[in-house]
Amino acid sequence: MQEHYYKEALTAEIFSIISKAAESMQVKTYVIGGYVRDFILERGEVKDIDVVAVGSGIELAKEVANLLPNKPKVQVFKTYGTAMLRFNDVEIEFVGARKESYSEKSRNPEVCEGTLEEDQNRRDFTINALALSLNKEDFGLLLDPFGGISDMESKILKTPLDPDVTYSDDPLRMMRAIRFATQLNFTIEKESMDAIAKNVERIEIITKERMMDELHKIMCSKTPSIGFLLLEKTGLLHRILPELTDLKGIDEQEGQKHKDNFYHTLEVVDNISQHTQDLWLRWAALLHDIGKAPTKKFHKKIGWTFHAHEFVGSKMVFKLFKRLKMPLNQKMKFVQKLVLLSSRPIVLASDVTDSAVRRLIFDTGEDLDSLMTLCEADITTKNPVKFKKYHQNFKIVRDKIKEVEERDHVRNFEPPISGELIMKTFNLKPCREIGQIKEVIKEAILDGDIPNEYEPAYKLMLSHGTKLGLKASN
Repeated sequence: MQEHYYKEALTAEIFSIISKAAESMQVKTYVIGGYVRDFILERGEVKDIDVVAVGSGIELAKEVANLLPNKPKVQVFKTYGTAMLRFNDVEIEFVGARKESYSEKSRNPEVCEGTLEEDQNRRDFTINALALSLNKEDFGLLLDPFGGISDMESKILKTPLDPDVTYSDDPLRMMRAIRFATQLNFTIEKESMDAIAKNVERIEIITKERMMDELHKIMCSKTPSIGFLLLEKTGLLHRILPELTDLKGIDEQEGQKHKDNFYHTLEVVDNISQHTQDLWLRWAALLHDIGKAPTKKFHKKIGWTFHAHEFVGSKMVFKLFKRLKMPLNQKMKFVQKLVLLSSRPIVLASDVTDSAVRRLIFDTGEDLDSLMTLCEADITTKNPVKFKKYHQNFKIVRDKIKEVEERDHVRNFEPPISGELIMKTFNLKPCREIGQIKEVIKEAILDGDIPNEYEPAYKLMLSHGTKLGLKASN
């Protein structure tokens, strides 16, 4: 077999230092996995490097740190037999070569020392089993025991060993397979796809946090629908996001159909991914129609309806985030808000009044541009005339928003009359009338009955206070 060298992949200073440390310790050492894969695929900037030593990876890390000019701190993870240090903004992880055995109830293997070949055997995919030698006698030699280079050229994702065993041992690899297929635009070989479908229930032993980490990487890819279609095809999506798979299918009654909201949703996510890297805005696109499954009804006179699906969907967001152990903070509230308001600009497009625009700006605040981006991504019609018309309508809405915003200053609206002033004017203690007066002033400004200015707001405060039976103090 012809030997291949990739010395050009190892020109960075760190590799010669690792090689020097390994030689002094007489430990065979290799760069393995993602760094090698991404160099050959020309995927750009390196963020982390995995180094495997046929011996102690922890001791090798300490020796490397000793040779580096800045003497970086070595983080040791004894449980996993690994160590990590940072050099020039790159994380380098060291591990001793090992072989693994798994129990049925856990993805955490029993580990013992092994050879390089045994370490390569335990890798998830052939393209991640590639190794480059850092040893002086064959520096840069490629070790490719499973034909990973050939699989790269064919854009095929396959496991080094029996995929049924690979995915059963560590079910997270099923998510990783789909994530790599999405990021690299590779095809998962049929045997692997069948094995994922067979082992789909094993995903239940994976922690939600690890599962969501992979799902977020799919979400952040160039074309997320690739991953979601694979998740749906294998049965994984129904176990992770049944709210999405519930949207699948087209019902027909009395000759009337509705669109398949599952495939529509994936189009929306792909559309929005062309315009934003914001993970949570992509999540809003993914969940914007989840309320349609529980609200779907057929009426003889008007056909299929999804009344209040935005409100129902926004409530579902909380339960979904909680179940998947995602952050129940401002990120979730952002997604909830966009799901709730996702139809407002669409309705507004047919009747762009100043009052409606003011209320949209007020309700959306700093998230208005994100909402408009979502609504524009929601245009999935294949009719070019309608497509152009809908986008033109949203341009009109955007222009109107800019005009009203510059004139009325209602974004992050702060009423010109404070509760303290109302209390002082009418000699009041905290009571419901204060809130009523503030609400009347806010509504008057949003309706355009008065400008967002102190004097007209003060006059309205006095007149409404009188209606409530309050007397202004002199």
